[in-house]
Amino acid sequence: MNNNKIYYETLPNGLAMVHVATMSQVAWCGLAVNAGSRDEDEGQYGLAHFVEHTIFKGTLHRRSWHILNRMESVGGELNAYTTKEGTMLYSVFPEQHLKRAIDLLADLVQWSVFPQEELDRERDVVLEEAASYRDTPSDAVFDDFEDLMFVGSQLGHNILGVKEDLERLTSEDCMRYLKTLYVPTNMVFFSVGPERPERVFSMVERYFGAMSHSVAERHRSVPPTVAPFKQVIEIGTHQAHTVVGARVPDRNSPLRYALMLLNNILGGPGMNSLLNVELRERRGYVYSVESTLTLLSDCGWISIYLGCDPDDVRSSMRVIDRITNRLSNELLPERRLDAYKRQYCGQLVVAADSAEFLAMNAGRGLLYRGQVATPNETIARIQAVTPEDIAQAAAYLSAEKLSSLTFK
Repeated sequence: MNNNKIYYETLPNGLAMVHVATMSQVAWCGLAVNAGSRDEDEGQYGLAHFVEHTIFKGTLHRRSWHILNRMESVGGELNAYTTKEGTMLYSVFPEQHLKRAIDLLADLVQWSVFPQEELDRERDVVLEEAASYRDTPSDAVFDDFEDLMFVGSQLGHNILGVKEDLERLTSEDCMRYLKTLYVPTNMVFFSVGPERPERVFSMVERYFGAMSHSVAERHRSVPPTVAPFKQVIEIGTHQAHTVVGARVPDRNSPLRYALMLLNNILGGPGMNSLLNVELRERRGYVYSVESTLTLLSDCGWISIYLGCDPDDVRSSMRVIDRITNRLSNELLPERRLDAYKRQYCGQLVVAADSAEFLAMNAGRGLLYRGQVATPNETIARIQAVTPEDIAQAAAYLSAEKLSSLTFK
């Protein structure tokens, strides 16, 4: 079991820091920012993701070429991604180059200038990314499902944005978003590697200590509940792509770990997941099925994806209804629940052996919960889940609460 020690510190300006000590010669560090697509104003959908792309395009001290090569030239990488309420900006590199990585990250979030000519070039890249995403129905159906589930709220639009909004985003828009949300009290610094924690924190203070003390301006509200829907959209494909799902409680709910385990039982990565066995192995209805749990600060949802022949969609949905209703109405036998726990905990042990997992887990944990859950702590929480907890979690997926969207 992974027993890496975790260290915490906070700078006077409010920037929280976490360092996970490992013996690896490869290190990771980055910033987790509490800002995503739900923090965009109407008319600027796609801004969070656009800033994630264009923050690499130039600072007061470096041109885009120098930023691109700063970590690549020593064998490292610089990367980022955006979610509905978070952005991760990070680097992986040989451990002796930690100072280089911290210096670069600090430059990006404090001194990016978003040159207009660079934005115009990158805009075409982002528009192409959005267009190509729509060309993949198995991906696009998720976004459209979420748009329907959260219609009328800031969660009800695609992270990639819409063409009309992306075409009018300016350097000033990007700068305003950066200065408003990429502030010390709205982000955390995370690090994984062999360096001594006091040295890591000293370097972070050197490069981030002068950042503004301002408070992030976020305007989030709990999305309204939408009545269950069942929609079919004809797109002329020979395969049907369906997402079935429902709202569940947020990441701070007492049911969090039961939901995590339930999601793994239903359609986790194992070929022996309930849905894969019932829909693919026994009946041959689907060629692909998976379940995804998303937990945000004030809401969550489980999404079940089916890829199958259009004629098998209804039959597959009936099977899902039977499984979720059985899980909510009949308590799992302890022996069977123990087997599910053993599998999921084993998957967590394997995942925790990855430095990338440790880094992302550290950043998200400190940002959203104020501390990093170790694998042992998570496993203990999973082991404490009861049959009653699973039934309560599964009740959110009862037939009358499920929504569905099908592309075919």
